[in-house]
Amino acid sequence: MSASSATSSTSSTSTSDLLAQKAIACLAMDAVEKAANGHPGAPMGQAAIAVELFAHHLKYVPEEPNWPNRDRFVLSCGHSSMLLYSVLHLAGYEVTVDDLKSFRQFGSKTAGHPEHGYAPGIETTTGPLGQGVGNAVGMALAAKMAGGRVATPGVFDYRIYALCSDGDLMEGVAYEAMSLAGHLGLDNLILIWDDNRVTIDGSTDLAFGEDVCARARALGFDVQTVDGHDGAAVGQALDKAKGAGRPAFIAARTHIGYGSPGKQGKSSAHGAPLGAAEVAATKAAWGWPAEPAFHVPEEAYTAFRPQREQNRKAFEAWRAKVQSLPEADRQAFAALDDKTVPADLFDRLLAAVKPANEATRSLSSALEQVVAAACPQLVGGSADLQASVKTTIKGSPAVSRGEFAGRNINFGIREHAMGSILNGVALSGHFTPLGSTFLIFGDYMRPPMRLAALMHQQVIYVLTHDSVYLGEDGPTHQPVEQMWTMRLVPNLHVFRPADALECAAAWAYAMGRADGPTVLALTRQEIPPLERPAGFDPKSVLTGAYVLVEESKPDLVLMATGSEVHIAVDAARLLSAQKVRVRVVSMPCVQAFLAWSPDKQAALLPPGVRRASLELGVTLPWKALTGTDGICIGVDRFGLSAPYEVIQKELGLDAEAVAARILRELGR
Repeated sequence: MSASSATSSTSSTSTSDLLAQKAIACLAMDAVEKAANGHPGAPMGQAAIAVELFAHHLKYVPEEPNWPNRDRFVLSCGHSSMLLYSVLHLAGYEVTVDDLKSFRQFGSKTAGHPEHGYAPGIETTTGPLGQGVGNAVGMALAAKMAGGRVATPGVFDYRIYALCSDGDLMEGVAYEAMSLAGHLGLDNLILIWDDNRVTIDGSTDLAFGEDVCARARALGFDVQTVDGHDGAAVGQALDKAKGAGRPAFIAARTHIGYGSPGKQGKSSAHGAPLGAAEVAATKAAWGWPAEPAFHVPEEAYTAFRPQREQNRKAFEAWRAKVQSLPEADRQAFAALDDKTVPADLFDRLLAAVKPANEATRSLSSALEQVVAAACPQLVGGSADLQASVKTTIKGSPAVSRGEFAGRNINFGIREHAMGSILNGVALSGHFTPLGSTFLIFGDYMRPPMRLAALMHQQVIYVLTHDSVYLGEDGPTHQPVEQMWTMRLVPNLHVFRPADALECAAAWAYAMGRADGPTVLALTRQEIPPLERPAGFDPKSVLTGAYVLVEESKPDLVLMATGSEVHIAVDAARLLSAQKVRVRVVSMPCVQAFLAWSPDKQAALLPPGVRRASLELGVTLPWKALTGTDGICIGVDRFGLSAPYEVIQKELGLDAEAVAARILRELGR
């Protein structure tokens, strides 16, 4: 399709809209050319869609970018970042031409892929394909759940528009998330597919031949097809989608590198600069001045001003409505708006602690109810494992099609989508979401867990069956390396409690971490409550590590986590009988401990004193804490299928075996 024929297909589109489309295409070319890398082709092909959305449909106020009832635009195909940056600039957000010129440069708002928090209007971090689709589903679900709590119409009635690529829809996470969206009938979700049929390696038919529209229909979406370069036609499709009564899917046929005489429709337009000659030829075809680069005519901005003015009036009307809400709705809105965590939450949890010989998954479940009563923002569910993970918020129904006031979410067997949806719920700003599965299946949702940490989103993962002690299900279900692979993710904190008191601390810690996600790693098997010395301060558990058995001049410091702490205590008693003085340190959160000052760390782990670790998982990372002469006791193999007591004996993990191992290592 030539540039001239492209113009005729948009004949019903206004002149200012056409100029805005061309401005986006040329800004994308110029920015990628200046950076000497990037993805120009997708923004060129998607420009008409972006202009139509921001100039005629989206409810947003650039001066109030966090307006709770704004529409959300998710660019799932994050490689098309210059589309987002350019349209945010044109629509009046704090993204300047200088920001566009610094595309992909150090300290810039305009990173290679959209990074949440870098600039207003970037609703989520995207780049790993498919994740944005899941985020959009989570945002749509959160909007429905917020609307279910505030009875007054129009307080939470926003929509989520997501633009995705062929690559997004090839990723399984998008399919999982769309499946749940269709099942729940999320009619506030509009997913636009940039059907340009080109990926990095060439045509999509190299590996992708399914009927995507048929798939979307089967998932419960209203489906339309449209010429993605015809802004007016895209607008008509969007209007119809808003009244579909179910999630909408618009297949927008486009051409990558649209308007480029030599590269339109070719994979060479995907992930590399067009080159100076091709940029000049494309601008000529568009009737655009070759110089200066980053040229934007004033009329390109005017395309967005009527919508902005309309949105400003809508915002003022919304604010007046919120100020006059009836008392019940006022309280519900306030709870969603500020997500306050009571200052005495830990004290309330401590008051509920009942020392018992129980699995930490059960102890945590009881304490979760205390958190839920104090923090109405807590919502969530599991991947079809509620009977095992025990995270149901009692006294509240599960959300379902048309009924969104509940706090429990049935994610189905969709761990990957669950993680991505949780991020969308967190990004909505209304809720603190939790998601639960077996620890081993945390691997299925590792990408969104990483993104939650990257975006500093408060998400809580309740991951149970945390060791080889889950027993008879065998090695496929028994985590070995997972605890440390999660700890190695920056800003993802893992809290592995050893008893009811530590479970209380785990919940207080997770609810207090507003700047990142937290894992609660919990046992399937029962473990005994720990005895603590007189005068023990429970708040020390919140710091991530503390002395459980003291020796002022220890021969050995033995660190342990979770279900191994009581074994460490028993092993210390056995060693004491052999004249080995052992300080036992419970370290429920390694990352919290590592944040201590060096002097404070040295007080807990004295230099020159031999160290040992005990945890049911791989041991190599513990060397960072024990030193090269450390005694690291764990599981450096896959597990086995047997009752956990048999596994404990077979792998040498009971107190007697641990004490004997330490004695051998000490040469005693």
